[in-house]
Amino acid sequence: MANKTKILIVEDDLFLRRLCQKKLEKEGFEVILAEDGREGIKQAKKTSPDLILLDIILPNIDGFEVLKILKDEVSTKLIPIILLSNLGQKEDINKGLALGASDYLIKAHFSPQEIVDKIKEVLKK
Repeated sequence: MANKTKILIVEDDLFLRRLCQKKLEKEGFEVILAEDGREGIKQAKKTSPDLILLDIILPNIDGFEVLKILKDEVSTKLIPIILLSNLGQKEDINKGLALGASDYLIKAHFSPQEIVDKIKEVLKK
């Protein structure tokens, strides 16, 4: 059997983390969870996910810093990262994309299904 596509969700909100996990598992993805930036970096290096769904407002290290660290690291720099945040300011979006994010989704504007669709779209690239 082919290996499942691995998605790492770095999200400190338990409800949202579980919601995305259930939705992605139902779609056939293998899901790895991290509840803060430090754990996200550790999991990314350890598990080499196919894509990372990354919140920006996180305990310890924020998502922008996590993104920067992962994009500077040889073993993780090619992993597509979708930022998922409630920060909808143009500056935040531009900063995320400038740091190497594949996309930037504002939580309030996307349903779990739309997030899954976006993940599939980014994985095709």
